[in-house]
Amino acid sequence: MTGQPHAVRFSTQAAKVLDTLPEHVEDTVWGVLDAAADDPWGFGQWNADDPEGEDVRYASVGQLSLTYWVNRPLR
Repeated sequence: MTGQPHAVRFSTQAAKVLDTLPEHVEDTVWGVLDAAADDPWGFGQWNADDPEGEDVRYASVGQLSLTYWVNRPLR
């Protein structure tokens, strides 16, 4: 890992969904999000044809898919 990991924040709707998942699925979600926090651009771009959508990424593990947005610093 280089530097500090990025913070992970959920929308209200996403947090509600996370609360309904079985524990083993929730653990997998957190594992994927930990990996994304360590290297936000380590997973694929959600839509590679969108030149302005580089910050929208996706991660898939088995049947689980997560879509996340990387909030870049303004500097």
